[in-house]
Amino acid sequence: MTPSPPSPQLRAKLSPFLNHSIPTLAVPTPEPFYKPSPLGYNALTTFQGDSRDIPGFYVVIPAGGAGTRLWPLSREGHPKFLLDLTLSGRSLIQATWDRLIPLSTPARTTVVAGPSHVKSICDQIPDLLTNNLFCEPGPKDSMAAIGLAAAILVKRDPHAVIGSFAADHMISGNDAFLSAVAEAVEVARKDYLVTIGIAPSHPSTGFGYIRLGDSLGLKEAPNARLVSSFKEKPDARTAASYIATGTYRWNAGMFVTKATFLLQLLKEYKPTLHEGLQKIADVWEDEIARQSVLSEVWGKLEKIPIDNAVAEPAAAEGRVAVVPATFGEYSIVPLATAGGYISDRLG
Repeated sequence: MTPSPPSPQLRAKLSPFLNHSIPTLAVPTPEPFYKPSPLGYNALTTFQGDSRDIPGFYVVIPAGGAGTRLWPLSREGHPKFLLDLTLSGRSLIQATWDRLIPLSTPARTTVVAGPSHVKSICDQIPDLLTNNLFCEPGPKDSMAAIGLAAAILVKRDPHAVIGSFAADHMISGNDAFLSAVAEAVEVARKDYLVTIGIAPSHPSTGFGYIRLGDSLGLKEAPNARLVSSFKEKPDARTAASYIATGTYRWNAGMFVTKATFLLQLLKEYKPTLHEGLQKIADVWEDEIARQSVLSEVWGKLEKIPIDNAVAEPAAAEGRVAVVPATFGEYSIVPLATAGGYISDRLG
């Protein structure tokens, strides 16, 4: 058999009219730049390279629950935020931690939880610092939990900006989420209580709604608007009418504000609750005194959500802002529809 001839060696002919030397490429040093993100309207946020740490920003993760909504999957001692409902290999609170840690680092990420959940949370989040786990003796709803964290953190850092994010949210589109939070921090520094309004994908009855007001006109936060009003969870027909106007967003209960400003609002609208939390925060770093004051004060605190305690009355006075944002088609799954979400993942 005649062997196949070797492939010819092809050599490109160099043009006598071109300079064939290879130039040295200069790699410029990264400079601060505006990085576009898929937010509501103008979509600009500033980051230095890939760094997203926000100096002075503290994350507060309220982790409460009776473990009844998804029973028998969740139970009192093992509520939904400790479950892997997304089938991702991470529980909801682990996913919340993973999502927010680029903005705050473990040193500035805190969790507020009840005593029955402390061990499980520490097991699931080994990077959580001991002094950043605030144990509340019993459930008092979101205002007491977030207010306690604010009162403690403001003593550690008088200029702290805090962001409260529930432990059991399921979010897609992390880049858009982080950009929205970064923009909310800029607004919060101007003395606003800031919430993040989610673009509704359907007329959900599982969310409250935020009615958008006028633009704040802030260069640092071009999407930010005043909150015209908060609406309670509607029926299906009312929800559809909200969406038809284009001026409503889902209220996911995320709040960003200066700790001092939140405590100021609390002192104005709920002075007794403010006084009780301040008594606890004054002795928090002394464990013996803390337990004594907690046993004396905590049980008497008013049980009330942050929306009713400060957000709604402050919005009526033009002190609450919203950053409209889009995290994806099914960005946050209401807990009432979590079963359907799991079914979709399994199906």
